[in-house]
Amino acid sequence: MSAAMDRRRFLLVTGVTGAAVTLDPLHFAAAEAGAEQTRTISGRFEPGAPDWVYVPVRVPPGVRSIAVSYTYDRPAVPAGVPGNALDLGAFDETGFRGWSGGARDSFTISRSSATPGYLPGPVRPGEWRVALGPYTVAPQGMNWTVTVTLRFGEPGPAFVPSHAPTRANGRGRAWYRGDMHLHSVHSDGAWLPEQIVAGARTAGLDFIVSTEHNTSSAAGIWGHHAREDLLIIDGEEITTRNGHYTALGLPPGTWIDWRYRAVDGVIPRFLKEIHRHGALAVAAHPFCPFVGCQWKFGYAQVDAIEVWNGPWTLDDEAALQMWNGLLVEGHRWIPAVGDSDSHKDGQVIGLPQNVVLADDLERDAILSAVKAGRLYVAESSAVALSFTAAVGSRTAGIGERLNAAPGDQVEVSVRTEGVPAGVIRLFTDEGQVFEGPVGTTTWRTTPRVSPYVRAEVRHPDGSMAALTNPVFLGH
Repeated sequence: MSAAMDRRRFLLVTGVTGAAVTLDPLHFAAAEAGAEQTRTISGRFEPGAPDWVYVPVRVPPGVRSIAVSYTYDRPAVPAGVPGNALDLGAFDETGFRGWSGGARDSFTISRSSATPGYLPGPVRPGEWRVALGPYTVAPQGMNWTVTVTLRFGEPGPAFVPSHAPTRANGRGRAWYRGDMHLHSVHSDGAWLPEQIVAGARTAGLDFIVSTEHNTSSAAGIWGHHAREDLLIIDGEEITTRNGHYTALGLPPGTWIDWRYRAVDGVIPRFLKEIHRHGALAVAAHPFCPFVGCQWKFGYAQVDAIEVWNGPWTLDDEAALQMWNGLLVEGHRWIPAVGDSDSHKDGQVIGLPQNVVLADDLERDAILSAVKAGRLYVAESSAVALSFTAAVGSRTAGIGERLNAAPGDQVEVSVRTEGVPAGVIRLFTDEGQVFEGPVGTTTWRTTPRVSPYVRAEVRHPDGSMAALTNPVFLGH
C-alpha cells in the first residue's frame, strides 16, 4: 500500500463519527472517442468511521459516461451486532447526481440515461465525487474497493424527463385516499413504477406520493405512468443518521440533502427549504427499531407525524401515544398521518392509507388538506369513517373547530363501515372517555370539559382499523 493510501487509511481509522473525509483524487487523462479508462482504489473502515467519505474523480473532457462499482467484505458478526453496510452515491462538479444507498453495487451515468436513483445528464469535465457512507461497520472492520470507469465519445441524445401532472380527474371537494410513503427501484424498493401504479389502483387510492431515499430521480419518469384517475405527487424520503422524514410535494427534480445529524443543528434550514418549495415535511416512523431510523430532531417545524407505518405494530402504538402527548400539551397541533412505506411484494400498498378531505384531486389541494389535518387514517379502502361534532345546526369535522361556548352541549357522532367487529374509542386530553361497538354511536361533552375529541377504531385483537385527527371544540 502506498504512503498516500496509508495516510488515507489513518484518516479513516481516526475519523470522528458524523464528520466527512475526502481522499486523494483519482486522475484520468483525456482520450480519443471509443477509449475506456479504469481506476481502482481500496481502503479500510474501522468502527467509528466518518459518516461520509468522498473519493474525488478528476473527469477530463470528452467523457461519454461514468460507471462506478464497489465491493466490501461482510464478515460474520455475533448475534445482535450489526454487520457491514456501505452506502453509495455520486456528486458532479456542481452538485447531486444520484444515490442508491446499499441497494446497488454499481451505477452508470450518461447524458441519455442513468441507473435508477441517479440523474441522467452531461458528464461534464471537473471534479466528481463518489460518496461512500459507512452505515454500520462490523467489529472486524470493513475492507472496501471502488472501481471507476470512464468511457469516451460523443454524448448521446439528451434525456427528456416526463413529469407527472399536478392534477387528476377528481370529484371536487371530496374525500380522497392516498399513500404518501412509497419506494420503487429508484431507491431500495423492488417495485417498478408501473407496479406501484397497479398496486395503488388495487388499493382504491386516488393519489400517491413518490418518496425515494435521498434522490429525486423518479420524478423524471412518473409522467409515463400517470393515469387520469390517479394523482402522482413527487417527494423524497430524507434518510439521515438520526431519523427519516418525507418531503411531500417537491417540484420535480428538487433534491433535499440528508448529510447531517441532530447535533449539527441544521435541520431548520432544510425544513425551510422544503416549505419554500410549497412542500410538507413529515417525521416518518419515529420509533422504527432499525439503526438510524428513529426520529431525533424534535417536532417543532414538521408539518405532520407518521404515527402508522405499514401493518400495525408496537412501534406504531408508541408513535401514537407520543403524538397524543403532543396533542395534550397543546402548544402546537401537528396532524397525524399513516402510510404503507411499501418497498416490495408482500408489503401492501395502501396499508394504511390517508383519507383526506380536499377541494380537488390536485397537488396543492391535497397538501393543504394534509397540513390542515383534514384526514383520518384507515387500514384499507374497505374501511370508512364519519366523525363530527355538533351544537344545534353548527357542525365541524376532522381537523376543524366547532365554534361553541364553554358550556354548550356538544354531540359527537361516529359512524364506521367495513369493520365487522371491534370497538370505537373516543379520546380527549383526559384520555379515553368512551368505548362502544363499531357501527354508529354518539357521545356528549362540552368545550369546557373537552378542548378536542379524536377517535380510534380497533379490531377485537387491539390492532388499529382507523384513527382520526381531532375535532376541536370551543373558541
